[in-house]
Amino acid sequence: MAKRKTTVYVDDEVLRAARIRAARAGKRDSDIVEEALRAYLGFDAIRSVRARSDLSEEQALRLANEEVHASRPRRRPASR
Repeated sequence: MAKRKTTVYVDDEVLRAARIRAARAGKRDSDIVEEALRAYLGFDAIRSVRARSDLSEEQALRLANEEVHASRPRRRPASR
C-alpha cells in the first residue's frame, strides 16, 4: 500500500503517548498513528465483514444503497 507524508496537529499529551507506545512496541510513531486511525475508522470491522460475505463488491454496494434508502423517511407529496 502506498504511503503519503502528511502533517497532523495533535495535543502534546497524545503525541507523547503515541511515541511511548511506539517505543515499547518497537514501531515508528507513524505506525501507531495509522493503526489508531484504521481502528477508529473501522477498517478491521470492514475487513471482517468482507471475509464473511459471499457478495461481490457490486452486490454489496447495491444492498447498502437499498438499505440506506429504505431507512429514510418517505416524503409526502407536496400539497398545492
